Amino acid sequence: MSQEVKTKEKVDMDPKYIIKLTVTLFLTCVVVAGLLGLVNSVTAGPIAASNWAKTEAAMKQIITADSFSDPMELTDAMTSAASAYGTLDSVYEAQSGGQTVGYAIKVVASGSQGSIEMMVGVDTDGAVTGVSIVKNSETSGIGSKVMNNDPLPSGTGVLDQFIGKTAANGALAVGTDVDAITGATVSSKGVTAGVNAALAAAGAIG
Repeated sequence: MSQEVKTKEKVDMDPKYIIKLTVTLFLTCVVVAGLLGLVNSVTAGPIAASNWAKTEAAMKQIITADSFSDPMELTDAMTSAASAYGTLDSVYEAQSGGQTVGYAIKVVASGSQGSIEMMVGVDTDGAVTGVSIVKNSETSGIGSKVMNNDPLPSGTGVLDQFIGKTAANGALAVGTDVDAITGATVSSKGVTAGVNAALAAAGAIG
């Protein structure tokens, strides 16, 4: 029987070719990285401005002010006070006529289906001036009624009922200080916890 001899071609890798290929790939990576950096530098400003505009719009819904400061530095006292009810995200000082009139406080609390991100306005007397939901995943048609500020039997919006409330007599509680939307008690308690976190943080501001 005749045997077929199979041969494999060996690729002769010229060192000069390897160096050229390596340099080419390196330069390509440098150019791509440079272009990405350029795009980021061009878009970072407009994106930041857009995000600030949205944040400012949310703050104007909860407290009347001429302007708002950049995010304040969060102290241990502020974060610790809020942690009993939720997570303190950021605090902005609200000003009118050059005077501090209150704070716009962003907090995160637990709802029935996940986290509830909300903005709470608190004036210098420690009273809530407004509540706005930033992000949530509550159940449509149930918890969403709370998030959308649907009216209670009294006709007051479920979020609007917090306006004027303070922590003077301790933490706010559903059923005692505020009412829940029927069927959405957990969502109502989540928002209440967020308001309590904001009031606690405001009380810890030096």
